[in-house]
Amino acid sequence: MDAKEYDLILGRLAIHFNVLDKNQVASALKYRKMAGLENTSFGEYLESESFIDPATRQKLEKARTNYLAKQGLTSHSTEPEAAVPSQPVPPEPAPDPFASEPAPDPFASEPAPDPFAPEPVSESTVGTTSEPELRAAPDEPPLDISVADHTVEDPLADVAEPTMGSVEADPTPIEPVSVEPGAPEEPEPLAVQPATSKIGYHEASQLDELLTAAANLRASDLHIHCNAPIKLRLHGRLKDVSPVLSPDRTRELILPILDEQQQQLLEEHQQLDFAHSLEGVGRFRSNAYEQQNGLDAVFRIIPREPPSLSELGLPEALSRVVEYHQGIVLFTGPAGCGKSSTMAAMVKLINHDRPDHIITVEDPIEYIHSSELCLVNQREVGPHTESFARALRAALREDPDIIAIGELRDLETISLALTAAETGHLVLGTLHTSSAMRTINRLLGVFPPDQQNQIRTMVSESLRAVVSQRLVPRADGDGRVPALEVLINNHAIGNLIRENKTFQIPSQMQTGAKLGMTVLDNSLADLVQQGLISKEEALKNAEDKKRFA
Repeated sequence: MDAKEYDLILGRLAIHFNVLDKNQVASALKYRKMAGLENTSFGEYLESESFIDPATRQKLEKARTNYLAKQGLTSHSTEPEAAVPSQPVPPEPAPDPFASEPAPDPFASEPAPDPFAPEPVSESTVGTTSEPELRAAPDEPPLDISVADHTVEDPLADVAEPTMGSVEADPTPIEPVSVEPGAPEEPEPLAVQPATSKIGYHEASQLDELLTAAANLRASDLHIHCNAPIKLRLHGRLKDVSPVLSPDRTRELILPILDEQQQQLLEEHQQLDFAHSLEGVGRFRSNAYEQQNGLDAVFRIIPREPPSLSELGLPEALSRVVEYHQGIVLFTGPAGCGKSSTMAAMVKLINHDRPDHIITVEDPIEYIHSSELCLVNQREVGPHTESFARALRAALREDPDIIAIGELRDLETISLALTAAETGHLVLGTLHTSSAMRTINRLLGVFPPDQQNQIRTMVSESLRAVVSQRLVPRADGDGRVPALEVLINNHAIGNLIRENKTFQIPSQMQTGAKLGMTVLDNSLADLVQQGLISKEEALKNAEDKKRFA
């Protein structure tokens, strides 16, 4: 059996077990050939392109091994155990469906020919016996193809068997037959997950359907762009999940979810921040914008419930940063590193533990916090208030205990946040900075030079903690894990801020481990030691590259 036929069997099993459909298998074969990866096993290619996950690949390969073992084959390089040379050989072998015909283009306007379609059987081959067959041996029960504890119709019932070298395979289809109780040697039903980067796009798809599929796949973002495929961000990497979309098609997808007022604002300003909700699915922080090719949109997927620290992979000890009743706590990191989720987990923690009044100001509202022990009010910039600064001024007269600010994005907002922290409130906020030291420099740097001394004093007294994080791909490829840098303000840190010696803060953090402080490189080193991330990923994210070189 050659490698092509060996791969075809795995593809047939993937279809048989409803892991992939015929078009997905055909597309994968086509793209593997176009990429020049034909020497890569088909299972490895399917996994690398997120058609299947590693566990599903192993189960499919095991099913293929078990299936072929009954036919006397153990690999694509093994010949049949018992050849029957006396049997007649047809004058012409059946054509190989992969010999010259290219795999069908799943994006073509007309249906592409199916490489798994049955080949016509010539009269000369009728009644002949070929070897080996892709069927169970006559004295053994046929292979039961079942999913979720019920037998399903064989999706390949009309597909001719692949040829084995120069010998034509028996065109008799595999017929699914339920296995009788106690039948020996039959593999267990294959418990698999659906393809991990596919959302079932078709020309009639609506945006809500695509968002629901993306949420079910646990993607972080869904991108809709003109003259490009729809993309999902899975584990930090973008994956194409549709054909190329025309500008008219992107408008057909995006505009129906906007109300009349939102469409008017989009037309006036050529961009729009908004939140979109789907009952039973979650919320989507969204941005639609005009670009040179047409209308685009990006949707950040927000789960229905605020996460807990354990769900985010964060240590429970981190909860100490919100035990204060006054001051400012900042959650920082690059875009897409989980800052908002960490802050939402902290708000959830406070909401569970103490009877306070929480006001959040967001653009737009992301996680929905229902009032538990706390009274929670959430305001969105646009529908509920003109700006962060205006909402913060009003909040100081609304008797809050905790103020959570979606983003400290300008001088006025930062100034009001520091004022609120000085006047007896606990302020939580996010910043796009990559380390604790840079966070403090950013807070100070937005103010004019003549205010720097005063602001350094305010920050040194009001700052309680800085939690800086990054999401690093796991070594096993199954998601990402957070690497943390935690600064807890104490007298030594406060003095360095007042004296404008922030460059010495990392050294002070190294000696403050007993207080809960850690630097990013130590967190990365711990993750490498635990086997959660690779040394290469640690090197990419490290501040001191020499440590991981």
